[in-house]
Amino acid sequence: MSRSDVDTDSPRLIRLLLVDDHPVVRKGTRELLEGGSDLRVVGEAGSGEEAVARARELLPDVILMDVSMPGMNGIEATKAIKAERPGVGVLVLTSYDDDAYVFALLEAGAAGYLLKNASEDDLLGAVRAVAAGESALHPSVARKVLERFSTHTTPTPPEDDLSPRELEVLRVAATGRTNKEIARDLDISPRTVQVHLANIFSKLGVGSRTEAVLHGIKRGWIDPKSL
Repeated sequence: MSRSDVDTDSPRLIRLLLVDDHPVVRKGTRELLEGGSDLRVVGEAGSGEEAVARARELLPDVILMDVSMPGMNGIEATKAIKAERPGVGVLVLTSYDDDAYVFALLEAGAAGYLLKNASEDDLLGAVRAVAAGESALHPSVARKVLERFSTHTTPTPPEDDLSPRELEVLRVAATGRTNKEIARDLDISPRTVQVHLANIFSKLGVGSRTEAVLHGIKRGWIDPKSL
């Protein structure tokens, strides 16, 4: 899991929407998250349909999304929300690490996938990472992704999509480095890294590093065996 980095002394407030069909789970998650001074839960939803409506109304930065819910499930809700707001970060928080769920949610645009047995520090770190546009994958989920895409890639030239520098930034970002670490490795400023990542997201039509890296792996720009 990558770490989030902050380029200012006063981190911005991260607005959160909690989506889970169990009120007790939402209550516990809210209490945990609100222990962070930079985190604020602005709303809750108990179904996929409600999540889409609340996301449209509240414009959260990060949505903690459950998978299995009555009616519209987390996969369908993520697709619908990302279709309206590609830049919102969706962090899946679930008990399931079944391959079908993992890949369906990542394909739907989830930026992170965390299991409910994760520690408090891992959850808070994942929320901040997703808010910063970084990846946040549970180790077991990350292994599944690398194993799957190490044998399912379609090499295509990146020249028509990304500049050489953007491709370089994407490849370094794929290793889980923060903006500051990428800047140090490439001898550029963190602000320049942010600009390159914003351009990459725009060109690829994605809203997070997870989506951009998966796009790069599938197109053969990034060798998953090197990660």
